[in-house]
Amino acid sequence: MISPWPSLATVAALIVYFVVTINVGRARAKYKIMPPAMSGNSDFERVVRVHENTLEQLVSFLPGLWIFSEFVSPVWAGAIGGVWVLGRIIYAWGYYQAAEKRVIGFAISSLTNMILLIGSLVGIILKVTQSGILS
Repeated sequence: MISPWPSLATVAALIVYFVVTINVGRARAKYKIMPPAMSGNSDFERVVRVHENTLEQLVSFLPGLWIFSEFVSPVWAGAIGGVWVLGRIIYAWGYYQAAEKRVIGFAISSLTNMILLIGSLVGIILKVTQSGILS
């Protein structure tokens, strides 16, 4: 049975991504930057970077979340995933204001991503060594 906790973190992460995607469209209209242009106004470019970086982070976050859930703990995966989502919100909010205000949110989401990935690796190694698959 799939745990609700990493599922909830996944849905929250996808909602954040959906919102930052919508924000790019809103910024295009506000700053009059029509596709395919991706530059021309630094305020618009920061909104685009939030969107791009969130997508880049999702690529490692989602597998890390689910592998951690399977090999370590679904409850802890959900909690850590929730912190990752909070970090992405802080990152976006800060970056929308000024590039230098993105650091805390980026650090939170990067650290939680590392915890999920390293925890997943440790959980897999422990499972393999305890099950005797190597012998």
